[in-house]
Amino acid sequence: MTVYFPEDKLKDQLVERGIRNPEVLRAIRVVPREEFVNPESRGIAYEDRPIPIGYGQTISQPYIVALMTELADVARGDRVLEVGTGCGYQTAVLAQLADQVYSVEIVAELSARAEKVLDAVGVSNVQLRVCDGWEGWPEKAPFDVILVAAAPPEIPPRLIEQLAEGGRLVIPVGEDRQVLKLLVKENGDLVEKRNFAVRFVPLVKNPTSIA
Repeated sequence: MTVYFPEDKLKDQLVERGIRNPEVLRAIRVVPREEFVNPESRGIAYEDRPIPIGYGQTISQPYIVALMTELADVARGDRVLEVGTGCGYQTAVLAQLADQVYSVEIVAELSARAEKVLDAVGVSNVQLRVCDGWEGWPEKAPFDVILVAAAPPEIPPRLIEQLAEGGRLVIPVGEDRQVLKLLVKENGDLVEKRNFAVRFVPLVKNPTSIA
């Protein structure tokens, strides 16, 4: 197993802040984060900070990626929907844990770039689509996990519809004040289990074109 994430940073940024799932830590270790940032940002790729990737978007800090992945409790056999492919880093981490990851992105250029990087680093259990993330990917539903990497003002109804019974939804919600929520679908309703104060870019709605 090739390890990319420096162990000292893994300990300081993740373990000491409460990330405990060994499979999540393994996934973070083996994904080469520097491949997913712009060339000028490679030197800071493993710093615990969001990094701009263009088009008004960022790659989330490692702690947030690990936290969302741990909250989602992804395991083999799971079908995962990621809303907001971005650079593809969170996608690659999820792909280490799930059987299949479906990821949607509103910015066609980011999706195309992510596809190239994911292919280059050997991630093969991912399908990408350029579309409005508010709509999810109904043709591939239901999903055991839906992870949203941008913040809507409220939870998109189509995502609730596409979540399987017992499924986990990890999503930041809000505008000026955002809360990262873990919700589980129980008897058709969403039940909130945990929440954290966060700051994400907004979940953009209604693209001018869908591919």
